[in-house]
Parts: sequence; structure tokens; C-alpha cells
Amino acid sequence: MNKPALPKVSLFILIAIVLLSFIGPFIYTVSPYEFSKDAILQAPSASHLLGTDRLGRDLLARVIKGGQVSIAIGVGSALIASLIGLIYGVFAGYLKGLWDKGFVLVVDLFLTFPTFFLLLTLVSYIEASSLILVIVIAITGWMGTARLIRSQAYQISNQPFIKVLKISNVSNFKIVFKYFLPLLAPIFFVSFSFGVSGAILAESGLSYLGLGITPPNMSWGSILSSGKSVMEIAWWVSFFPGLFIFLVTFSLIQISDYLQQLSNLKESAV
Repeated sequence: MNKPALPKVSLFILIAIVLLSFIGPFIYTVSPYEFSKDAILQAPSASHLLGTDRLGRDLLARVIKGGQVSIAIGVGSALIASLIGLIYGVFAGYLKGLWDKGFVLVVDLFLTFPTFFLLLTLVSYIEASSLILVIVIAITGWMGTARLIRSQAYQISNQPFIKVLKISNVSNFKIVFKYFLPLLAPIFFVSFSFGVSGAILAESGLSYLGLGITPPNMSWGSILSSGKSVMEIAWWVSFFPGLFIFLVTFSLIQISDYLQQLSNLKESAV
């Protein structure tokens, strides 16, 4: 597959999975919670397209339901983290001084601890839920975006037209929203798309370890975890949720790379 076609294919895959997760339940009406003692660990077939788990529950229905939770956590936490990084990074790069020193101190403090271990620590003391995971993953995932935004904002603040605006007593609020944010939008969207994939992987890792989404709720990570004890005799229980995690993260990374290339081309043209 040639590189120009890869982002289009990735976007198609991503849209298809999102539609399956949120519109699929209206078409595929099998309950993801219904037990069936006569259908325990059945392999994929015409009656159960992705097979069943060790309690006889339809795996396709569970993957669809789990996709809603995983995607919602990924998008929600990435959006919050990207907004925190955008706001903090812009003010640190534009106002400089104490804002910038405080920024460096806070970011260094967060980066002292490996992100995933910080996630484990926070989740260990808080009862996990979708909302809690969104907040925790966002709190531990904003630093990369903030550093990128701060670096770019610092360069923009040194541009002659910004200095002219300051001399003209244009308010900082207007300068930031009218001139900084449009220029920083490409970085924001690249960071957001990377953040979604990272958040889905983080949630999946926590759920796989039993620290994320807990029954009766489900996510791709928790479904994947439930299949590890029967992996030798029922590969499909872990394979399909793992496949969806891979497809979403791979597609998001390809789209992020494409957006980054477009951003670099625009910068070089300027």
C-alpha cells in the first residue's frame, strides 16, 4: 500500500469502528450481558460471528459495547489533556517570566514519575469508573502537548507582528485567541489524535491488569483481560478486542503522522 493511500484507509477504518460501536447496537441487537450455558466458548460461527466467552456471552455484542467505553475514554481524556496542554503551554510561551518558570517546574515534577506507574498509583487509590479514568489519564497525559505548544508559542511571541500588537496595547486575551490559537491549531489536532490512541492503550492496560473498567461494565481492555485465562483453548476471546485496539491506535497514529506532515509543509512554505 502506498503512503498517500494509507491515511485514507486509516480514516475509513476509524470511521467504520466508531460507527460499529455507536450505531451497531441498533442493528445487532444481541445483548452483551446475556449468559448462555449452551454456548460457552463457542468458536466464531454464523450464530456468533466473533464467538462467545466463558459465560456464553456473544463476543461481537461485547466488543461493540466495550468499544463505546474505550472510545469515549480515549476521546474524553485526550480532549481534556490537549486543552490543558494548549492553555498552559500558550501562556507559558507567551507571558514567559514566572509563568514559564512555573510551567517548567510543574512539567518536570510530573515527568519525574513514569506515566503508566503514575496512572497505576492514582487508580490504586480511587475506585475506577469511566469518568475517573478520563480524569486520571488526562492528568497524566497533558505534558507532551504542553511542551510542544509552549515551544511553538515562544517562537510566535518573538514574531514582529506580536511585538507591534503589544506596543499597540492590544489585550493579551485578544492576541492569544485571535493570533496564537489559529497558528497552534495543527499542533493541537496532531497531539489530540496521538492522545486518543495513547489514552485507549492506557485504559486497556489498566483494565487488563484489573484496575480499570470492572464488571458488569466492559471495555476492550477488560474483555481482553477476561480471555487471558482461556487463551490456549479460546483464542478469539482475547484476539478480537485486541484487534480492535490495534486497528484504532494504528489508524490514529497514521492520521497523526499525516497531519504532522501537512503541518510541516505549511511551515516550510511560510
